[in-house]
Amino acid sequence: MTAAPAMPLTELYEADETAWLDAMAMLIAERRTSEFDLPNLQEYIESMAIRDRRETINRLIVLLMHILKWEYQPDARTGSWRSTIREQRRQLRSICERGVLRIHAEENLAEAYDNARLNASDETGLNVTEFSFECPWTLEQILADDDA
Repeated sequence: MTAAPAMPLTELYEADETAWLDAMAMLIAERRTSEFDLPNLQEYIESMAIRDRRETINRLIVLLMHILKWEYQPDARTGSWRSTIREQRRQLRSICERGVLRIHAEENLAEAYDNARLNASDETGLNVTEFSFECPWTLEQILADDDA
């Protein structure tokens, strides 16, 4: 296991987050809970949850945008679009297999779709009104493997 840090945990958190994580992991492994840096541990865990939710929505927006481009501009389809769709689906399936993030994706699907419509409009030159106003797919359909 990692050696004890040379500085107090509260300072280590600001100076070297990875070293702080190693130190916290060591304390957990050794069941030294009274030595936890609780304020920073709480902040870190909360920021991880925020990051995971943000990543879920960002990946959903990118995936939806590429699906829209794929559907609305079949003559302009590229291998890059196909690759992006496949990779985003793969990543989102991995993220959304866990309950809370799947619920988050489902609850924010309409907003993600709105953002994807705007982005697809910008990238394709199509008027945003040419895209369906409401998301035409369920999360399950969006994550399903198909041609694209």
